[in-house]
Amino acid sequence: MSADAPPAAASTANDDYQSLWANKYRGATVEDLEPPPALSCRPTDPISHALMSGLERDYTHLTVTSENRALLGYISIPRLQQLLKEGKVKDSDPVEAAMQKFRRRGTKYKVISLETPLEELEEFFNGGVDGSGKQDFAVVTDGSRKFVLGVATKEDLESFVKRRG
Repeated sequence: MSADAPPAAASTANDDYQSLWANKYRGATVEDLEPPPALSCRPTDPISHALMSGLERDYTHLTVTSENRALLGYISIPRLQQLLKEGKVKDSDPVEAAMQKFRRRGTKYKVISLETPLEELEEFFNGGVDGSGKQDFAVVTDGSRKFVLGVATKEDLESFVKRRG
């Protein structure tokens, strides 16, 4: 046994937590969630169009992209319904009146790709990545962030764990 080898019986709380993840996800990645393709709208689209598109496909979040397909933000269908109910927006208003913009400055962007392990996705949802706070969904992109491939939600992760048993 070398002098710098750790004792075999040594264990940390972090090791225990990692082993729980390993048992829970068994090496699965975001690709195993089979996220549906992202549904995007433009900031100039009417809110009614975004709402109908989301409801028809049973999506809770739509990405908002520019004409050159740059990711600008997202729109939450439940939040949009609440804003409409409260009269804060009208269905004829543009999506940009209700969208959540992604902060570009002062925050580090966490890339979530199809290869991202599910334990990292769970950590992202729980706010453990770069202190960004809890998240309800993740935009799944390619590794270089050029293409939006889909959206993964906390519910998708929970459903996956239930299916796997």
